[in-house]
Amino acid sequence: MSSYLGLYIEENLIKYAKVSKEKDKIKIEASGVKFYSNISQTIKQIVEETYSFKTPISINLTQESYQYFSMFSQLNKKDLEKSIQLEFDTYCTEKGYNSSSMETRYIINNIVDDGKVKVINISQNRIELTKLKQKLDGYKLEMIAPVSITVPNLINLEENENSLIVNIEDKTTITKIVDRNITEVIQLDEGSKEILDKINLKENSYSKAYEICQNTTIYTSEVQDFTEEQSKYLEDIMPTLYNIVGNVQKIINDSTEKISKVYITGTLSCVNNIDLYFQEYLGKVRCEILKPYFLQNLTKSINIKDYIEVNSAISLALQGLGEGIKGINFKKTSSLEKFINITLGSQNDGKKKNGKLFEFNDFKEKVTPREMWMIRCVVSLLLFIVIYSSFSVLLVNKIHDKQDETDTVKTKLNSQISRIEADTKILNGKTTQYTTLISDLQEINDKISDMNASKNLIPNLLNQIMNSIDETVQITSIQNTTGKHIVIVAQSPKYPGLGYFKTILKTKNILQNVVSGSSMKQNGVITVTIEGELP
Repeated sequence: MSSYLGLYIEENLIKYAKVSKEKDKIKIEASGVKFYSNISQTIKQIVEETYSFKTPISINLTQESYQYFSMFSQLNKKDLEKSIQLEFDTYCTEKGYNSSSMETRYIINNIVDDGKVKVINISQNRIELTKLKQKLDGYKLEMIAPVSITVPNLINLEENENSLIVNIEDKTTITKIVDRNITEVIQLDEGSKEILDKINLKENSYSKAYEICQNTTIYTSEVQDFTEEQSKYLEDIMPTLYNIVGNVQKIINDSTEKISKVYITGTLSCVNNIDLYFQEYLGKVRCEILKPYFLQNLTKSINIKDYIEVNSAISLALQGLGEGIKGINFKKTSSLEKFINITLGSQNDGKKKNGKLFEFNDFKEKVTPREMWMIRCVVSLLLFIVIYSSFSVLLVNKIHDKQDETDTVKTKLNSQISRIEADTKILNGKTTQYTTLISDLQEINDKISDMNASKNLIPNLLNQIMNSIDETVQITSIQNTTGKHIVIVAQSPKYPGLGYFKTILKTKNILQNVVSGSSMKQNGVITVTIEGELP
């Protein structure tokens, strides 16, 4: 049985899961969430509590970025790697980055379109990568991988299934999967950190803030009966969730492939009814909390929610156990490290004499196979150095000759380029003038269109509401915030009256995409915010 300890590390918390695998059977031996002020002490505590002193560890990549390239599907591996590196170097040049300071891995989709395949290139600054390794210095760190790529390890994807995995951690990542292929990773600035920071300002405790999120219930059209304590922190939670679900909705609408399912995971998946909230916005697209496929048949006595909250750590452990996409490990042993390991291994196999690193027997004695192998390696290395040095000298001389020829051609080209640049400046001046005129005309047309479209919107809306409103409901505010977006603030002494009013807005098509925001009860009067779009 092999085991791996997955550690998902954020700014204030660590999620951990020790996972073992024997054939096709997967078991979670230990898991949990810890908030820390001293990361070294917390990691040590996790290792001790899970008895993972010799267990390999897998951690998450941080601050990675994603680039997308199209490559010919018929390229061999060597040419493909060169092409990807060339594309990445071009990308770094355009962005002003130093490509040599970046560590990269890539994923190739199996989807072939017009003879080309899509390549997802993952890049990470080497300085940040070194900082990650230093956090686990002294432990058996074997895997560093991006969670956006490992989290699909938790799902048994069906053939031809198109889905999104919305991982709401410190920041949110959305992994798009088409026919079992990861085709895109979208990174959002919004996430659990934004919410936990707000609640922490009130409670002065991140662990308390996390517990509050677990005990908070989101108000939806299907769930309206909840206590004031449950809704106390909705004003801190809902704006972030509203932005996230808005981005998910935009991704689904812009996708050329039909998205059939949305999986929700991460820290904020612990908020009650978050799946219902997403479902209300996304309509026909099925939304559900991501549950690891191997935990589906757990008994009711085991709280599966305890495992869901550490999904990221579980996926990292599974990656270490050989699940998921290969070749995305950023913990890579260099050739120098391998040589040192081999040398130290040889040294430890025998007895160290006189403090020397290598110890050969007297030539009067028989040379052992190990010593013969080491002698051959050293001789081969010396021959390689001599041959390489000779070849390098010849190559450098040739390069100098070609450089002189290149300088001559370059001088001629620069002269021609100067002429082209002069003509380009003249054309750009004319283009800028025409662009400004077109932009001014378009702006005037847009203003006229907006004025004509919105002339009678509000009067018609007020007339419809007047004929439909319940006598127990009082409207205190109606605002047309942007375009056709309407925000209504209504109050009533009873929840049913407000629910009936919201239902009338939907069924009579007074507003479209009607949703309820935060509510507040004060002095026996319930105040709720309702938003929607004019038809």
